[in-house]
Amino acid sequence: MKFRLERDILAEAVAWAARTLPNRPTVPVLAGLRLDASDGEVAFSSFDYEVSGKVSVPAEVADPGTVLVSGKLLADIARSLPAKPVEFTADGSKVVITCGNARFTLVTLPVEEYPELPALPAASGTVDGTVFAEAISQVAVAAGRDDMLPTLTGIRIEIEGETVTLGATDRYRLAVRELTWNPVRPDLSAVALVPARTLVDAAKTLASTGEVTLALGSETDDSLIGLAAGGRHTTSRLIDGEWVPNYRRLFPAEIATVAKVEIASLIDSVKRVALVAERNTPIRLAFDDGQVVLEAGSGDDAQASEALQAHVDGPAIATGFNPNYLLDGLQALGTPFVHMSFTDTPLKPVVVEGIESLEAEPNSGYRYLAMPIRLSS
Repeated sequence: MKFRLERDILAEAVAWAARTLPNRPTVPVLAGLRLDASDGEVAFSSFDYEVSGKVSVPAEVADPGTVLVSGKLLADIARSLPAKPVEFTADGSKVVITCGNARFTLVTLPVEEYPELPALPAASGTVDGTVFAEAISQVAVAAGRDDMLPTLTGIRIEIEGETVTLGATDRYRLAVRELTWNPVRPDLSAVALVPARTLVDAAKTLASTGEVTLALGSETDDSLIGLAAGGRHTTSRLIDGEWVPNYRRLFPAEIATVAKVEIASLIDSVKRVALVAERNTPIRLAFDDGQVVLEAGSGDDAQASEALQAHVDGPAIATGFNPNYLLDGLQALGTPFVHMSFTDTPLKPVVVEGIESLEAEPNSGYRYLAMPIRLSS
C-alpha cells in the first residue's frame, strides 16, 4: 500500500475517525484505525462493536491496500506533522509515514482480526445538520448518566412523516424537541432509542457538513442507526428497552400561572443564589407582583436572596428546583426570555420554554419539563 495526501486533510480525517476509539479496548485490535486505500481515496475507519466511524478523503493512491495501526498514536502524529504532503508506505508489518524531513515507522496490527464494519442502513431521510445538532444538544441535557439504567441514558427519536420528535429524561426532568425533516416516504413511521453521548458527538461533528442523512435500521438489522454527511458516516447500536410510556401526558393540560423572565439575568441570579445551597438542596423561586424572588439557605446556615423583574400572569406561586437542573433547561433554550408555565400546585411539573420577547408565545418546538422539589418549612 502506498498513498499521498495533504497534511490538513489527514489530520482532520484521522481525528474524526479516532474520536470513537475505546479507551480500554476488550481486544487489542479495537484500538486500531483501519486504512483502506483505493482508487483516488483513502478511508479511515474505527469500530468497537457498538459504534463505528468511517471517513473517506481524496488521495493520490499509487498502490491500493489495507492496514491497521494504532489509532491514537496516528492521531497524535497527524496533529504534529509539518504543513506538507504526507506519504504512507506499507512495508511488511510496518507502515512508514513521511512528511518533509519527518519520518515515523509504525508497527501494524493484524487487520485480519479486525471486525467487519456494519454497513450503513438505507437512508430514511435528510435533515439540516445545524438544526439537528442544536436539537440533539437541547434534549441531551436531560438524558441520564447512570449506566445501571441504560434506557434513560438514551435519546428517543420518533419519526412520523415530516416530523421528528426527540426526547430524553433522567426521571427528574424531561426535554422534548420537535423539528421537520425530509423523509424518503411521506408515511414513514419509526422509533429508536440511541445512546445520548454517541448521538451528541455524531450530530456535533456532522453539523458543519450541511444536510445529514439519517438511516434507521434495515430489513436484516433493525438495531442500528446511521448518520452520514460530507464523506463521513457513523453507526451505533440502539438501546434495547422500553422508554417512558405516554410521556406526552406528563405535560400539564391546564396552566394556572405563567411567568416570563429575561434569561441571562435569571441564569446569573440562580448561579449566585445557589452558592449557599447545600448539595442536593433546592433553591426557592417565588413569583408574584411583577417579580421573582430567589432564595437559598435557611436557619443558621448561609443564606442568599435576590429579586428580579418578571411578568407574572396568574396567582402567585412559590416552588423549589434543583439549581443545576434548572440551569440546564434555561441554558438550552437559546432565546432572550423564558416562558414558565405552572399549574395551581407547586409540586406539579413546570414547563420551561423559550420566547423571543415578552409579548411572544413559545413556538420553538423545545420544551423542558422540570420537576419541583418540596421545600422544607
